[in-house]
Amino acid sequence: MDRPKTIRRLTGCYIALPTLFHDADLELNLPGMRRHARFMVDGGLREGNACLLVCGAAGDFTVLSTDERVRIAEAVLEEVGDKVGIILGAQSTNFREVAALAKAAERLGAVAIQLSPPFYHRYTDGDLQDFFTAAAEAADVGVVIYTAYWVCPMSLELIARLVEHPNIVALKLAAPTPFDYEKGVRQFSQKLLVIDNQLMFVPSHMQGARGINTHPCNYWPQWGVKLWGLLESRKYVEAQEEINRVLVPYYDLAFEVERFTGGEGHLDRLCLELVGLDSSRSRPPLRDIRPLFRDKARKMLQACGVPRCK
Repeated sequence: MDRPKTIRRLTGCYIALPTLFHDADLELNLPGMRRHARFMVDGGLREGNACLLVCGAAGDFTVLSTDERVRIAEAVLEEVGDKVGIILGAQSTNFREVAALAKAAERLGAVAIQLSPPFYHRYTDGDLQDFFTAAAEAADVGVVIYTAYWVCPMSLELIARLVEHPNIVALKLAAPTPFDYEKGVRQFSQKLLVIDNQLMFVPSHMQGARGINTHPCNYWPQWGVKLWGLLESRKYVEAQEEINRVLVPYYDLAFEVERFTGGEGHLDRLCLELVGLDSSRSRPPLRDIRPLFRDKARKMLQACGVPRCK
């Protein structure tokens, strides 16, 4: 694996694609996934300003089989993998599934896998170091560490040991306190690609982060291109104005949705529906948000100036 090249392919907007289903039977809608990926690329997202994550948390990985995850990655890679880097979500409590997904990512030509600590049990730093190291050695593909501290905390000391592995190329960083977060950005941004998952895009970029987790790109890719361009040009006041105008209203509504049902990808899918793209509900146990939140989502998109909003 060419580590510097892999890091370059992960730079920019880090966009978690929602998994699309057929409403009739909730089977995978792979043609819809292809159309969505093509919409993103047609909107200007390319290697250097963006990469696409499939089967992450917003991609409903918790209700997907290993085979379904591989099929989704294959479809998206075939559609746009020559234009933009693709990451395959490999989160699992079962290391055999992680290894299988890493091998599939290498075989299909994905840039990396995304991996968070396993959930349910509390694990020691030693457990997690062995887990991430084994994943990094399961295939010749990059690994993005996802610090989902609300699942299983990862100390900065543990991360410092992990980032020395040559196949660990990026850190999708969030932390329980602003102090820990800023310390992590400063500590690791010179060693690998740091992706802001804390909604602190301007100060993160100023301190060396070169990735931002941006859900609105799913329904407005041109906005993501604009935002990343402002950050790279160090036009930080204008960038923060765009964040306040588009990103903050999205999360205001997302937090309201969280009080109704769990998960993440459902608001992205609803917004896709409202701009005329393929959409669906989430698989159970998540509830269908569309009847309750369609009008609120439409008003949010219209207030932000999202084109194509119906």
